[in-house]
Amino acid sequence: MTTRFTLRFAQQFLEKNFAPWIIDLKPKLMICDRGTAQIEIPISPHIQRVGGIVCGQAMGALADTCMVFACFSHMNKLLPVATTTLDTQFLRPAMGVTLTCNAKVERAGKAIFFLSAALITNPNDKVVAKSTATFYLAQ
Repeated sequence: MTTRFTLRFAQQFLEKNFAPWIIDLKPKLMICDRGTAQIEIPISPHIQRVGGIVCGQAMGALADTCMVFACFSHMNKLLPVATTTLDTQFLRPAMGVTLTCNAKVERAGKAIFFLSAALITNPNDKVVAKSTATFYLAQ
């Protein structure tokens, strides 16, 4: 698919094309522009483990999804990309009302993208995890 997109179109694409368990996170695309993306999810009992802490699996899925949209915004197209590496460092317990991921393309080649992301809890504005990933343009 090579359709150019707006933020609204990108949100609709996410809702219609990503796995149901990603949609269960209730991701809201806040920014998707110039090689960056921001997605916010509510922190609910659905993704919390003992102690009210967001589980690492939800955080990794959010980072991966957000970095995919950063790739899309870099290309200004919805072309398929595949995660080839994903590394997440968990820095502190994630607790709060929402969890926001800010992702950006650090470098893009013809077929490989290198990205970074920070996951931040709100309202306390604490970075709780950082991720890096590489994506392959699957054309």
